[in-house]
Amino acid sequence: MQTTQKLLEFPLYIDGQWTSAKSGETFSVKNPATGEVVAQVAKAGREDTEAAITSARNAFDSGVWSKKSPRERAQILINFGNKIVEHSHELAFLESVSSGATVRRISNLDILYLVDLLQQTAKFTVEYPFVESLPVLPFPGPSNNQVWREGVGVVAAITPWNLPMLLAMWKIAPALAMGNSIIVKPASNTPLSTLKLAELATEAGIPPGVFNVVSGPGATVGEVLATHPQVDKVAFTGSTEVGRRIMELASGTVKRVTLELGGKSPSIVLPDADLDIVIPGSLFGFCLHSGQLCESGTRLLVHDSIYDEVVDRLVNLASSITIGNQLDMTTGMGPMASEQQLETVLSYIDAGIQEGARLVCGGKRLTGKRYDNGYFVEPTIFADVHNKMKIAQEEIFGPVLCVIRYSTIEEAIDIANDTIYGLAAGIWSKDVNKALQISKELKAGTVWINDWHMLRSDAPFGGYKQSGFGRELGRYALDEYTQVKHVHCSLTPELSQKPWYGILL
Repeated sequence: MQTTQKLLEFPLYIDGQWTSAKSGETFSVKNPATGEVVAQVAKAGREDTEAAITSARNAFDSGVWSKKSPRERAQILINFGNKIVEHSHELAFLESVSSGATVRRISNLDILYLVDLLQQTAKFTVEYPFVESLPVLPFPGPSNNQVWREGVGVVAAITPWNLPMLLAMWKIAPALAMGNSIIVKPASNTPLSTLKLAELATEAGIPPGVFNVVSGPGATVGEVLATHPQVDKVAFTGSTEVGRRIMELASGTVKRVTLELGGKSPSIVLPDADLDIVIPGSLFGFCLHSGQLCESGTRLLVHDSIYDEVVDRLVNLASSITIGNQLDMTTGMGPMASEQQLETVLSYIDAGIQEGARLVCGGKRLTGKRYDNGYFVEPTIFADVHNKMKIAQEEIFGPVLCVIRYSTIEEAIDIANDTIYGLAAGIWSKDVNKALQISKELKAGTVWINDWHMLRSDAPFGGYKQSGFGRELGRYALDEYTQVKHVHCSLTPELSQKPWYGILL
């Protein structure tokens, strides 16, 4: 694949090789900064999806990957990371040109994160307790007992359009580490980097059939994966609405499911907070990747005593963000990922104005020579927001911040928890001990103190409430991709030593 502005072509990746869709159909991928088509991608249908499932099933059942030692799998994961480094420029281009993510961020953060995740997963794989011996107990009888952890089998990963490589790798790495085969269905507008990852995985030594990518519509590919009896688990990242649908579909075959869903993350600014950190930190929290991150800090809860100052300083600093083509290394914030998402964000901004929130910054689609054909929106800040407003309750998935006033910490905690979501939360304060105490009261899977978006490869990530269930990253993610088996071996070889049989006979 060439990293040029020429039209790229991507088939499906099934059984270790590039494969055209059986229908011959393709779909277009656009650059959201220009609206231009940059790639044609094979459009998978039911037959293609079933072929990928068969390939993954055969690979798992053959033991070509699942029966490798943890150390062997770990080494290949490290090799995979090395391949990513070798092809980092191409991966950054493919990710950026299709998703609107700045190449500045991908090159300086995402690529490093991918490699670190694979290295950390390799380390955890070697250390993982695949076999655990239980102590010998007199009751119910002398026996040797072990707990085995084995791969679940065939994993379907359905991934979103906002962070295609990272969120795919959150599933790929632990699934492969535990010996599973995986089929990834990337979002239709951002499949390019995931398809390239599959090719690199094969080059790194992952056997054919163990890592497959089928691109196509969720209504076809996603539903086949979620209902097929040969798929053992579905790992999904996306909206809460679609997550509910995945659960319904998977219930027919009682599949294991993990869901990482939406968020409306609160960020509480205490009166003693250092505003020199709060202001840039809050902008980073809701403007990174144009606000298209599930854990974005989109509700800023500010104490009465500093409310006006915080709003004024946020507005002033927001104007310093360089908005433009994501392929330019000087760009800090690129376009929305699609025209549809742009329209969604603009509709929420209109709703905020209609509800009576005070628009103090942004609120418009950017126009002019460099913006006209792209999907750009200004960083947008609403003040005087009440938590019952639509813009405070629903996930906007754009660079829109709701600034909410509070008087007491008890009130702030109540507001923070007053949402169907529970993905992330934050606290800004010089008193770390106080912040830690408040953290105990927040119903969220991740709490940041004096920072935002800081995710570690060795720390769990996942949600409370309707933000989903299951955990990704670190040792915790590996558990999600294993079955647990108890093996009992009797130490009483004589029938006379088994008096419990007399209960029946």
